[in-house]
Amino acid sequence: MTRTAAARPPIPRSVWALGFVSLFTDMGSEMVHALLPVLLVGGLGASALVLGIIEGAAEALVLITKVFSGYISDAFGRRKPLVLLGYGLAAIVKPMFPLAGSVGTVLTARLLDRFGKGIRGAPRDALIADVTPQEVRGAAYGMRQSMDTVGAVVGPLLAVGLMALFLGDIRSVLWFAVLPGIIAVALIVFVVREPASTQRAARLPITRAGLASLGRPFWMVVVLGGLLSLARFSEAFLILRGSQLGLSNTMVPLVLVVMSLVYTASAWPVGALSDRWTRRGLFASGVLVLIAADAVLAWASGALAVFVGAGLWGLHLGLTQGLLSAMIADTVPAAWRGTGFGVFSLVAGIALLAASVLAGALWDFQGAPVTFMVGGLFAVLALCALPLLDKGYAPRPH
Repeated sequence: MTRTAAARPPIPRSVWALGFVSLFTDMGSEMVHALLPVLLVGGLGASALVLGIIEGAAEALVLITKVFSGYISDAFGRRKPLVLLGYGLAAIVKPMFPLAGSVGTVLTARLLDRFGKGIRGAPRDALIADVTPQEVRGAAYGMRQSMDTVGAVVGPLLAVGLMALFLGDIRSVLWFAVLPGIIAVALIVFVVREPASTQRAARLPITRAGLASLGRPFWMVVVLGGLLSLARFSEAFLILRGSQLGLSNTMVPLVLVVMSLVYTASAWPVGALSDRWTRRGLFASGVLVLIAADAVLAWASGALAVFVGAGLWGLHLGLTQGLLSAMIADTVPAAWRGTGFGVFSLVAGIALLAASVLAGALWDFQGAPVTFMVGGLFAVLALCALPLLDKGYAPRPH
């Protein structure tokens, strides 16, 4: 699966635009995400288990919704309207966070925000494959992921600065998360373009035969992605670990900043390398890094170790997440791309929900070290399953 070094076409303008859309949207979302655990646990009295249930349900909703939005984008041959709907919904619900007076309101806002992400995710990923030449597919997914993570760096940094400016008033800071979403919606409307005609191949309802047509190589990638999701519960637990080991409410968002900086710096180069080298080998290194991150966070005794663990967590994301998208695009027939991304996300969503709820229960009843050690054991299991790709994975030339 070694790639040649022939001259490569540029990444399309619409992919760049989607990168900036992701940047601004994630800027607002991560401002909220960086402060939400503190608001829930410290301000509204929620337990770590409740936090795990909220985060797991929210992220699972994202991934489960993708299967339907991806399928619809295949059935009607249009991706952009769903992308716009998803990003627009995320922008509309942002004011609910600073207005929230109960855990229930936060849960509702978080689920609606993630529902918007679920609507847009699979159509956006399929649209990138639709407009991007295969020779630069890994680089395109890596670039978008990196720009998404730039927003994840800027968002928590803004949260830290604004928390200092507003003397720790979380609700005032959360209002600043609204504007980036408006900018993202404008970019979709005026800059993002999709192909004039997209093949309409999907037929309602989703059938066993239709899912079987996705092919064995695709399902091998799905199994691997599901196992990895079991190993990587919500990053909210990284924030809790930092708070537990002495970081103040003002400084604890820096945990996500460190994670996101490393993620940003690694995702695009890794994606570009995967267009020339083997995606499987790079992915394996990412799982090994996750095992190291869990070990560091399990035995951390101070804030410095938490930052090291967060950096390793970000590196594992850079080494795995864009590659999974590229492997899905590699193995799914073009007419079923939206459905393929959605089905993959459904499996990963169920696994992530289970992982986050389990992490919350372990945190409450066994403590933080056990939580991260169990995550590391699931990562070892994902590493053991990697040979499945040898039996089924073969990039499909589109």
